[in-house]
Amino acid sequence: MNRRPVLPMLAILMAVGLAGCASNQNLPPTNGTTWQPPHNATPEDAATADRLWQVFERYEGTPYRYGGASANGFDCSGFIATAFDEALGRQLPRTTSQMLASGDVVGRDQLRAGDLVFFRIKGKDQHAGIYMGGDSFIHSSTSIGVTRSSLNGYYWRDRFSQARRFD
Repeated sequence: MNRRPVLPMLAILMAVGLAGCASNQNLPPTNGTTWQPPHNATPEDAATADRLWQVFERYEGTPYRYGGASANGFDCSGFIATAFDEALGRQLPRTTSQMLASGDVVGRDQLRAGDLVFFRIKGKDQHAGIYMGGDSFIHSSTSIGVTRSSLNGYYWRDRFSQARRFD
């Protein structure tokens, strides 16, 4: 039996598999750079985004921890609840499913800074982040912790399911 054709195929499968592990399409680290709201943001949206951005900078890189809601580690809903509390003085539900059952549904074309964006992974809505304007959102990723990602990144764009606004 000749095993040579198996080796190139195995190498291709490994490369595809490794690429999948890095599929969260995070934007470059901020490294202290000043964040700017999108040019078409209202003053209120810009102020909301700026306050949320300050919280994001404080926690950027904090590791993911299931059930976490502190600087020791955040899950996605723990980061959102903490960011809203610290930046905006608002209390949000603690879990993703509770957040999905609250707030007002918003169309993707109507997103404003501070809206929550939800993603369907493995058949159910189980990840969320905070929309920041343009096509970026901040969240706690299972692979790298608190980070900023692109809604249009190849991992996220087909997983977006809905958005909610908490005014």
